[in-house]
Amino acid sequence: LQWLRNPGPQHEKRTLFGDMVCFLFITPLATVSGWLCLRGAVDHLHFSSRLEAVGLIALTVALFTIYLFWTLVSFRYHCRLYHEWRRNNQRVMLLIPKSAHVPSTQQSLLGLQPLKRSSKETIV
Repeated sequence: LQWLRNPGPQHEKRTLFGDMVCFLFITPLATVSGWLCLRGAVDHLHFSSRLEAVGLIALTVALFTIYLFWTLVSFRYHCRLYHEWRRNNQRVMLLIPKSAHVPSTQQSLLGLQPLKRSSKETIV
């Protein structure tokens, strides 16, 4: 959620938003178009030439290949941005165990006070 709120430069936010809108628009469009092409191919096989049916099947295969390629490239791009952001924006908290022989007054003098944990921090 932090990455979505602040993924980095402004163009990355626009790209992510644009790709999400395109995905939501293109997915049903590609599905309906593919279904119509296959339906037309079946009709052409029954009533007219096989050449038109093969053309519609080839169009369907090309449509889904381009759709899957775009989806994969877009997904990999945003995953790469996320992993890069995650690598550069880590919070690490070092926990120092309480020593049994050091009194609590000396621990506070040594800076060994108990630390509050945040859900955003990684415990090492």
